[in-house]
Amino acid sequence: MSDILDVSLGSRSYPIQFGADLTTKLASRVSELREAGRKVVIITDESVAAAQAESLAKFAGTAAICPVPAGETAKSTQRLAMIWDFLAAQKMDRGGVVLAFGGGVVGDLAGFAAASYLRGVDFIQVPTTLLAMVDSSVGGKTGINLGAGKNLVGAFHQPQEVFVATDLLKTLPAREFAAGMAEVIKYGLLGDAELFEQLESEPLAVDSANLAEVVNRCCAAKARIVEADEFETAVSGGRALLNLGHTFGHAIEKVAGYSIYLHGEAVAIGLAAAARLSVALNLIDQAVVERVEKTLAAHDLPIRLREPIAADALLTAMASDKKVRAGKLRFVVMEAIGQTATKDDVESAMVAGIWREVGAD
Repeated sequence: MSDILDVSLGSRSYPIQFGADLTTKLASRVSELREAGRKVVIITDESVAAAQAESLAKFAGTAAICPVPAGETAKSTQRLAMIWDFLAAQKMDRGGVVLAFGGGVVGDLAGFAAASYLRGVDFIQVPTTLLAMVDSSVGGKTGINLGAGKNLVGAFHQPQEVFVATDLLKTLPAREFAAGMAEVIKYGLLGDAELFEQLESEPLAVDSANLAEVVNRCCAAKARIVEADEFETAVSGGRALLNLGHTFGHAIEKVAGYSIYLHGEAVAIGLAAAARLSVALNLIDQAVVERVEKTLAAHDLPIRLREPIAADALLTAMASDKKVRAGKLRFVVMEAIGQTATKDDVESAMVAGIWREVGAD
């Protein structure tokens, strides 16, 4: 397992650095940037700032820190404007660097602020959650939510570097670690049957000996997919495969008000729903659904809605999803464990039936 993984995107290429504790390397990098006359501003959230106060103090130095509230609701136009104003107050110029220190919400929000401020400044990702480490910190998707749906406003803006320090996971709440496992399981389902079988036979935990190897493996999988289809323009397959479970999951998050379910929890239900949809389309058999749901449950993830939600409301939320093309929803379906495809001709009645199978009314 290499300590550095390159994401090869021509002039937008960047390294992902792996290690247990990268505080010294990160402090050196921040100091190097500042010595070169480049302004460094750190965006984090209040929970991370408290839990990782020692690490933050070690690498931040005298860099300005902008904390935002924890949680998905921070991905808003209001918080984005607050960060813009903060960058302006810090006299950030085009040589400046935004450093995102937090989970997926902080990475998405800070990344979009960096993409849009002065028409684009550099940024660095330092993910602190499992979900961000294996998924959202890699690939350059940044954005915020609108009332109409999740991630409807954003930009492709690749980071300059990603620092994945797995010791940061030691302070992560158990529920947040479990939420990250939804994305890990996703990678097994969409293209790595061996990884899924490992997770199926022995659930991954924060103290698992192979945690770092699994994180590296997921990052490598995402890097290769992004390299092949950076801007998600493939007619079929491509980067869209990374949305396995997300069309369902994003609808759950939106209708539930971004408060009841963590992103990974909604995706977990979405993975169960996607597997059930694949059965309805005669692509896999029920035994595969049982394997998927058993593995999700073994990682303390939900496979059904905690409380009933109206299927009509969920279908309406899906209709405003950013993956809609020519008025049709694009689903990612399973053809086998480790093999997926995109499909955009699914009847709404079938989708409504799947929603009811996972607890909608």
